[in-house]
Amino acid sequence: MPKVQTLLDHFYSDTVSPYWPPERRLVEEGYRTLEFPFEEIEPPAFTMEAAMTLDEIMGYLRTWSATLRYQEKHGKDPVPELMQEIKKVWDDLDLPMTINWPLSLRIGCMPA
Repeated sequence: MPKVQTLLDHFYSDTVSPYWPPERRLVEEGYRTLEFPFEEIEPPAFTMEAAMTLDEIMGYLRTWSATLRYQEKHGKDPVPELMQEIKKVWDDLDLPMTINWPLSLRIGCMPA
């Protein structure tokens, strides 16, 4: 459901974004700032998808280092507030929903 994905994207990019470790920037930049000694080939766009229940999603979000750092800084878990918002737009809480994330990769070949 697009509304759930939008809420998850907001949580990632706004709520916990400042709490990611600096190395996370490499992922955000698609590894483009790393030296790459190969002739680069443009890959197709990929996404990761998983069918997850609300409880599974909330458990997954609690594994993020940024979520843990947020909790340490603010003394509260940001996930329950998100869960309340998601419950308002989730069609059937008993059924899993497909969630997706972008997947970044760089591919290349040895120069001729």
